[in-house]
Amino acid sequence: MTEQPVRPAMTMREIRTALGHTDPPVLVEVTRYEVSVLPRGDINRKYFTLFVDNRGDGRWSVNDGHGCYAADGTWAAGMKPFHLDGWENSHRFSLDEALALAKRLAPFVSVNGHTAAEAYRRTRPDA
Repeated sequence: MTEQPVRPAMTMREIRTALGHTDPPVLVEVTRYEVSVLPRGDINRKYFTLFVDNRGDGRWSVNDGHGCYAADGTWAAGMKPFHLDGWENSHRFSLDEALALAKRLAPFVSVNGHTAAEAYRRTRPDA
């Protein structure tokens, strides 16, 4: 009879790791959406993209990376302290509201006097 090598029993951690479990568990969550009239791969997309960012507690902001937009489409540079004049409430939305606002504003994002819609027509004359 051949002898089998003696191997110590696996610990619970080794079993969990072998099964793909981690400690602590890995969390995956959506924190940002990109909204633009320009398709992915367009050289100008990064300049004419709005971001819908998760701000916690089911609230989202619409921003261009430099400032946030209010529901009426006005832009406020940077971030202001949340306790000032209800700034947070006027610049935070549900996800559906934030995506709708970003879609409404996307064609009008302006860089150096040119809108996203103009950039789209310039790079896609057949569209």
